[in-house]
Amino acid sequence: MTGFNFTPGRAIPGQPGRAGVIHTPHGDIATPAFIVVGTQAAVKGVLPRDVAALGAQAVLANAYHLYLQPGAELVEQAGGLARFMGWGGPTVTDSGGFQVLSLGAGFKKVLAMDTDRLAAADVIAANKDRLAQVDDDGVTFKSHRDGSRHRFTPEVSMGVQHRLGADIIFALDECTTLLNSRPYQEASVARTQAWAERCLAEHDRLTAARPDHPYQALFGVVQGAQHEDLRRSAARGLVATAVNGRRFDGYGIGGALEKGRLGQICRWATEELPWDKPRHLLGISAPEDLLAGIEAGADTFDCVDPSRVARHGVIYTRDGRYTVDTLPNKRSFAPLEADCDCQTCAQVSRAYLHHLTRAKELSLAAWTTIHNLRFTVRLADEARVAIERGQFDQFKAEFLGRYRRRP
Repeated sequence: MTGFNFTPGRAIPGQPGRAGVIHTPHGDIATPAFIVVGTQAAVKGVLPRDVAALGAQAVLANAYHLYLQPGAELVEQAGGLARFMGWGGPTVTDSGGFQVLSLGAGFKKVLAMDTDRLAAADVIAANKDRLAQVDDDGVTFKSHRDGSRHRFTPEVSMGVQHRLGADIIFALDECTTLLNSRPYQEASVARTQAWAERCLAEHDRLTAARPDHPYQALFGVVQGAQHEDLRRSAARGLVATAVNGRRFDGYGIGGALEKGRLGQICRWATEELPWDKPRHLLGISAPEDLLAGIEAGADTFDCVDPSRVARHGVIYTRDGRYTVDTLPNKRSFAPLEADCDCQTCAQVSRAYLHHLTRAKELSLAAWTTIHNLRFTVRLADEARVAIERGQFDQFKAEFLGRYRRRP
């Protein structure tokens, strides 16, 4: 018994999507679920008690950032990630693969989901500007903090994540852009597969060497950008990977995903993955993308966007997004969203939050982040209930019909 398992539940008829439960040493995660991002072991502007109150079931932190500050050894000495940050539930760590892209060939720290108005130079930085360089053995990078040089290999990533102690960890992968060439995508998928095999071997070794620690589930990451054959072969390669009888406990679907075909690309992977293993779609939170991913078989999701835009006063609602710092909200004593059950909507008005934006008060981020995270967490929760009731198609159509409607 590892303390980690996944129980699939009711499926969406004719689709790969399903409800289920991920069992971890620090608690269960009912799926589909949105995992709140706390990159540096903190959800910006929000305390752990507020994260729990808004219904979040788990928090994701980033191994790259915690490796640089405060260091994985310190987090381990504190009792692991959950205890260090004062969070009582399950935790997840990203391997740092996205930072390989954002430091080396990233586009404003965001993976472009369409390329209609972009050229390769927009998303692939010139060599002289890169903070990360990839080779077949790993990645060498400069710290964004002080310029110091560091080296991540699959073995280093596993060592860092084992010390951080999250319930779910990810194999080191290379995250490419939509504008990388086909030959580069092919080489990258092969590289990610080789790294995955090394990660699984090191994970097996560290797990055996640390029998007194709770079991950490390792997920392999499916790459392949917008190419069906690469996505499917990458998924099959990870499923076939085994070390001493140990296989991946679950799978991530990562990298560049064309927004208009997100569900289709996700489905290429999920159709090749085992039904009894969980699947995490990395970096996705927009309502239409979340629902497309759920339908295509993803179980969990993470993204910084709900909290990132909240800090700039951008509000998620069922009727679309708006900015609270606009003239109509100056004298509006309505909540951010009618019928929202979050703490923000229960306690303060649009007029108050409009005031905070103009006054540049730090508390604005807390109020708006609580609302946006609650909105996203609740959307996944409602999708799960709809699946369990056999009503997902109706729920999706009604939600998107209202969300996309323009006054």
